[in-house]
Amino acid sequence: MQTRVFEKSVRPLNIRLGVCLLVGALLTLAAHGQTPAGSAAAPLHVLPVQGNVSMLVGPGGNITIQTGKDGVLLVDTMTEALAARVIAEVKTLSSLPVRFIIDTSMDADHTGGNAALAKIGTTGSRAIPGGGATVIAHERVVQRMSRPTPGPQPGLPNNEYFTPTKDFYFNGEPIFIIHAPNAHTDGDSMVLFRRSDVISTGDVFTPDRFPLIDIARGGSVQGLLAALNRVLLLAVPERLQDGGTRIIPGHGRISGEADVVEYRDMVTIVRDRVEEQIKKGMSLDQVKTARPTRDYDGQYGSPDAFVEAVYNSLRAGEKERRTP
Repeated sequence: MQTRVFEKSVRPLNIRLGVCLLVGALLTLAAHGQTPAGSAAAPLHVLPVQGNVSMLVGPGGNITIQTGKDGVLLVDTMTEALAARVIAEVKTLSSLPVRFIIDTSMDADHTGGNAALAKIGTTGSRAIPGGGATVIAHERVVQRMSRPTPGPQPGLPNNEYFTPTKDFYFNGEPIFIIHAPNAHTDGDSMVLFRRSDVISTGDVFTPDRFPLIDIARGGSVQGLLAALNRVLLLAVPERLQDGGTRIIPGHGRISGEADVVEYRDMVTIVRDRVEEQIKKGMSLDQVKTARPTRDYDGQYGSPDAFVEAVYNSLRAGEKERRTP
């Protein structure tokens, strides 16, 4: 079987930047610490990324923070338990109010702090009933987070979009919100800070673990690959990968283009192996036993959920093609 080859198939040519090593060390400490993930006692660390953008690292994932003369913009808000700590860390970067929050998905570790962080903010665009920051998400996120009963729902995004992209100008640079359909979920957003040259990917890219493809909420392996290729279209490295576009994942270290290429190629290879095994009539248990991720288990951890998601995603695609 021949694995499909994509453009930009390069490997990192140098040791990653020191800040990336620092992030990895911090994440390792958080993963092996005694505090449960998302607890109010867990360590949080602010790291500079590039331009106007910083990253807040914690056990609930990463928050992208953009600061400037107009105020504060956040991408994701971690968990509800960490909200007070997150607020304190944000205030060390700027005394201005939070004006925008962008949710990359509906996951609780990305939206749990919405209510508390929006409450301390000021509207970034149109007036919000009851005040607070503008919280933006794709319409699929809003639909999945909305309760079936009427009435106010703290933390629910108050500004939804349904187009392929949404853009606005804030803190001296254009902000592009890009919908990544049917990737991790069906409502994923990625955020490009054009002047700072930073991309915040949410859980479309998680370099410390295998992808989480949430089939029940519209995720698919083909959509994930399309999203990773979209990141690669936007990212431009400096010579020898020493700089250029910086990429903030939903979980894991600050990365560059080469890291995304490596991750994309891993997903592609595993996808192709599973696809070939499905063509041979192998069951899910047989595919798992064949270990299609064997080259990567030491780098990304337990593969079971990923392999199962890839298998089910490809089988679902087969059924759709067969349906008249």
